[in-house]
Amino acid sequence: MAGAGLGLAFADERTVKFVVPNPAGGLPDTVARVFAQKMTEKLGQTVIVDNRPGANGMIAAQVLTNGPKDGSAFLVADGSMFSINPHLYKSLSYDYRRDFLPVSLAASAPLYLAAHPRIKVSNLRELIAYIKSKPGELTYGSSGIGSTHHLSMEAMKSALGLDIQHIPFKGSGQSVPALIGGQVDMLFSALPSLSGFVKTGQVRLLGNNAAKRSSQEPNVPAIAEVIPGYDFSPTIGVFAAAGTPQSVIDKMSADLAKVARMPETIQILSNAGVEAVGGSVAEHGKVIASENDRFGKAVLAAGIKPE
Repeated sequence: MAGAGLGLAFADERTVKFVVPNPAGGLPDTVARVFAQKMTEKLGQTVIVDNRPGANGMIAAQVLTNGPKDGSAFLVADGSMFSINPHLYKSLSYDYRRDFLPVSLAASAPLYLAAHPRIKVSNLRELIAYIKSKPGELTYGSSGIGSTHHLSMEAMKSALGLDIQHIPFKGSGQSVPALIGGQVDMLFSALPSLSGFVKTGQVRLLGNNAAKRSSQEPNVPAIAEVIPGYDFSPTIGVFAAAGTPQSVIDKMSADLAKVARMPETIQILSNAGVEAVGGSVAEHGKVIASENDRFGKAVLAAGIKPE
């Protein structure tokens, strides 16, 4: 009981760290900072963000696994750390089943399938028919081999029997300009990196990779409307180190849910192309397990060999 009491004291009275396995400015960092700010302002719990990028998340993981299991630090990571990396790398120093406990699904950020206007289609079903009429002739860009952008398309190709050539780039900062410049025919990318080009008619949004349509672009269909069960939308979750008292985890989960429901949180994240979620511990656990299974199948479909 003493350990649980200590954990509650840390979670309630001391500064809590959100450890992020990515540099400042990325999607997990953006979500972590919004939640940290609102928890500090609205709930009286001081939360700071600690960026620990590198080594496929292993540096950040070690901060949690080597530190005290008292709720003084939580990991805020996108789903790729636990749903993609285990299928890409043979030797990771962490195991999400062994080393971490789900706390809350904080947010999700659907990627959009965008096509160059030279592809003369007006909707998703027309695009699929167009691709099938030109096997092997069309190309798609991605943010790199094994990225969510890459695997989203490979899962779509596998489910529909499509033949499109993959051209990987180093991040959306390269892939989106390649689409605008006509070097590739289509790609998946986040809404903020595409919206300006949509307004000028330089790209057309034809689908998103979430399980349902997004409130941000309700007229753009979810690919799941064509492929049942399709869902590769990036998620950002909060995790605790294994051994953290459940009472501490439950309190943090409840606090995150409160923040996710705040109108200002919803608005700030929406401006960044992100949807606030704030799910329960049990819901988060189910999301990670399901996500790991889907991405594992997409890695196999892409023919990527673990390194």
